[in-house]
Amino acid sequence: MDLNSLPITHQACIPESYLDSMGHMNVMWYTHLFGCAAGELFRLFDLDRAYFQTNQAGCFALAQFFRYLAEVRVGEHITIRSRFLGRSVKKFHFMHFMVKDEGGVLAATCEVLSAHVDMKTRRTSPFPTFLAEKMDQLVAAHAGLAWEPLISGTMKV
Repeated sequence: MDLNSLPITHQACIPESYLDSMGHMNVMWYTHLFGCAAGELFRLFDLDRAYFQTNQAGCFALAQFFRYLAEVRVGEHITIRSRFLGRSVKKFHFMHFMVKDEGGVLAATCEVLSAHVDMKTRRTSPFPTFLAEKMDQLVAAHAGLAWEPLISGTMKV
């Protein structure tokens, strides 16, 4: 897996406040860091606060699947890269890869299924054409990579 071809969507140094009783990063902070990465991934195709406010739209997470592969500890620097896997008329599927900068060890992955939402009705709604086209460009670019991500197989767009 050559993760270097994917966009960097978040970087951080792990503070002491992220630790749990076992001396490594608590699982709630993986969710936080992957959430930060999702926001940056969304900005790649203009799915941002301005879009949400202007269009009275939003995105809701429908499912997430985490894999914890290596401990992340205090003071370690991590980089998250993200891959857009696909979309349907109302949903999109993506994945984050958290790498420990020292040694390039894959520490965790997060696979996500999200939906586009009309915030007036709070129901799923189709992506507008301009947004769908940008998403399709990202899907095509990431589909052209020479490796397949290890996905859960439970999420369908």
